[in-house]
Amino acid sequence: MTPNYRPLIFAVVCALITTLSFAQRPTNEWKAQLALGVNNASSSGFVAGFESKSLNFPTVNLGIQHMFKKQLGAKLDFGFNRFSSGEASLEFKTNYTRINAQLVYDPTEALVFLPQRIGIVAHAGPGYSIIKPLGNYSNNDLSFLNAMAGVEFHYGLSQTLSVYTDVSYIMGFANDFDPVAEGFGAFNGDLLTVTFGLTFSLSGCRYCD
Repeated sequence: MTPNYRPLIFAVVCALITTLSFAQRPTNEWKAQLALGVNNASSSGFVAGFESKSLNFPTVNLGIQHMFKKQLGAKLDFGFNRFSSGEASLEFKTNYTRINAQLVYDPTEALVFLPQRIGIVAHAGPGYSIIKPLGNYSNNDLSFLNAMAGVEFHYGLSQTLSVYTDVSYIMGFANDFDPVAEGFGAFNGDLLTVTFGLTFSLSGCRYCD
């Protein structure tokens, strides 16, 4: 009697398909990010008499990421931040909006000591910042170039979804403003942000659970 190899062949084919799907990782090609957190505005960015709280809410980050290779990619992301006056400051609220184009580097596979499901991603790139004071100082708008750099720590929930924490520093390249005409409620300094959010695949995965 001829042995029936069909179950074995089927099992091998399924294993190969699964292995290839993990090796190619199509879910990494296109991703979207959504995060919410807090920010800290550098005191040097305000004129005398103005200073923000140490921690300000909210910070909202939205991004689209494309990986050219397993370790290298790029993303375009948008950030909205609001900070307000501290206890010893004149009262104010300011909106800080930015958009950045960044390179993305994922060294996770090379970091063999990392636990399973944990990933690390670094990002950096130039951008543009728009400052909009609110209330009595709403005419004191500013805009300037920036450079942003940060590190993300990911925990994979599935092949298509992960939760992550991002710590980023945004350096502003603004000129000094006139304290009276432009400075009240405005800001031309650096910003530190800490956010928590979701990264999810936009490129799909045929063999994902």
